[in-house]
Amino acid sequence: MAYDTDFSAASHRVTLEGRGRLVVSGVEDVDRFDENEIVMNTAEGALVVTGENLHIDKLSLDGGELHVDGRVDALSYEDDASGARGGLLSRLFGG
Repeated sequence: MAYDTDFSAASHRVTLEGRGRLVVSGVEDVDRFDENEIVMNTAEGALVVTGENLHIDKLSLDGGELHVDGRVDALSYEDDASGARGGLLSRLFGG
């Protein structure tokens, strides 16, 4: 039995339903988060989500999928990935 654990090959997809539900696939790590901002590293670079009352509803480590509830005001990719390592998941799991 074989398991595919290569996150670099994960496809990256962003699905925004209205402004209240966001699903992101291809998530490799969550750098930081609070009610107004979530910064994550994806297969396509660092993605910043800003808004109000943002809550991580689901984070799948196996599938690289993140679900966010709250009011989403903006999504943007950062060109500078200098903070791409040492995110929340790396600190929690020693990666």
